[in-house]
Amino acid sequence: MTYFIVKCLLSGLIVAIVSEVARRSPALGALVVSLPLVSLLGILWLWRDTGDIERIADHAQSTFWYVLPSLPMFLVLPAMLRAGVGFWPSIGASCVLTMALYLVTAWALSKSGISL
Repeated sequence: MTYFIVKCLLSGLIVAIVSEVARRSPALGALVVSLPLVSLLGILWLWRDTGDIERIADHAQSTFWYVLPSLPMFLVLPAMLRAGVGFWPSIGASCVLTMALYLVTAWALSKSGISL
């Protein structure tokens, strides 16, 4: 249980630091957020917990495929906000779009013989 609490605290601390950096400088915050910190943490915890190279390789490959359909959100969200759409509807629409693109991506990859 102590190990789980340490993972939670360390992961939460990183998220808190990133949000503080973004509050002070949106561009620097965007740069820090664009780093795959969560993915790297997940890989590090997975290595520590399992030491399973194949599982880590599968995780990293799946992360690559799931990042691609999330990218349009970062264009749709600012476009909607700048067009005067409210924050919550813009976030909601961006999330719905991302979820739909996840489904399309998973379907297309399965048709191509790539399993996630």
